[in-house]
Amino acid sequence: STAEKPILLNNIADAEAFISGAEVVVIGFFQDPDSPAAAPFRLAAGQIPEVPFGLSTSAAVLSHYGVSANTLALFRRVDNDRRDLDMNKDVDTKKLTRFIRMNELRLVTEYNPVTAIGVMQSSLQFNLLLITDKMSPKHPERMRKFRAAAELYKGKILFILLDSNLKSNERVVSYFQLKKSQLPALAIFHTPDDEQDVLTLDEISIERVQDFCNRFIQ
Repeated sequence: STAEKPILLNNIADAEAFISGAEVVVIGFFQDPDSPAAAPFRLAAGQIPEVPFGLSTSAAVLSHYGVSANTLALFRRVDNDRRDLDMNKDVDTKKLTRFIRMNELRLVTEYNPVTAIGVMQSSLQFNLLLITDKMSPKHPERMRKFRAAAELYKGKILFILLDSNLKSNERVVSYFQLKKSQLPALAIFHTPDDEQDVLTLDEISIERVQDFCNRFIQ
């Protein structure tokens, strides 16, 4: 509930426990939690219930994370990375929300025009896409196995879900030279040199995903 957000982080141990507690967390570092800079942060916290928001005014915590006051930091587990936003620079709730949506890469990130930017900027060089119809009755089971496989490649490969129903995703599907009749499919991609490989499959299994990834990486 919004009443609990953001959570006050009074010391380094609190902050570290908070960060390790979820795939993506956001912390606002402020000298004064009631300052004008903190207002859009509080508003965004209420609008994005699925991302935990923390707030710290502790000098020790700020110094531990090497941030100055009025900074928002997004921590994410998938590539062990962090993205900062300077709140002194006329940041409104809309800008702040977009920043979070763009950078909230997860164990499995759903691809859309906003997350696409964060995906491109990730430090991970391998992307694995599951291109599939989210409306399919088999979707929950496919996702469960895809997620389980993603656990095995944390920090190595970015796992991405691409809904083949969305018009905005048609370009990506055709980029991998796939037709709708060939879906679902896995597509793996090495960003530095555009190397790619595609595997069409009726059923997804953790072993097949592993096989496909390991072959490509080698």
